[in-house]
Amino acid sequence: MKKVLKIMQKVQMAAGGVFLTIFLVTVVIQMFSRYVGITATWTEEVSMYAFIWAAFMGAGAMVYEKQHFAFTSIRDMMKNQRTKKLLGIFIAVIMFIFSVLMAYYGVMITKQFWNYKWVSLPMLNRGPTWLCLPLCGITSAIYLAGQIVEDAAELKKGGE
Repeated sequence: MKKVLKIMQKVQMAAGGVFLTIFLVTVVIQMFSRYVGITATWTEEVSMYAFIWAAFMGAGAMVYEKQHFAFTSIRDMMKNQRTKKLLGIFIAVIMFIFSVLMAYYGVMITKQFWNYKWVSLPMLNRGPTWLCLPLCGITSAIYLAGQIVEDAAELKKGGE
């Protein structure tokens, strides 16, 4: 299972990198077009949605690394390893609930806006631009479920 989660995380990081590249390229195109006096209105929307996708893909991938939400100041004060592990599980459960809600409401908003058209590119539906919300929620929930199961198994074994 851990191997599958690691592959998912790598794919998600790669997708985030692709969208970040699209963002940077469209911003450069936008700057160049303004400099030479050409109208490229599409670049504003493309860069904005590419950045949003990059942020949400990166956020989900960082949940796998336990880097997105980190309460290290509280954890570092604790001496007992079992208490640290229990705190980690508690935080992961809270994040899991948030991720499930994010997936649910992400699906709802994606459905609602699926047939809306882009302003500058009316031949494209806006729905796919909202898919990053449920994708981030679903992948984060999967990563967190894996972390919770792993940490609970370690606690059950009595491991540190």
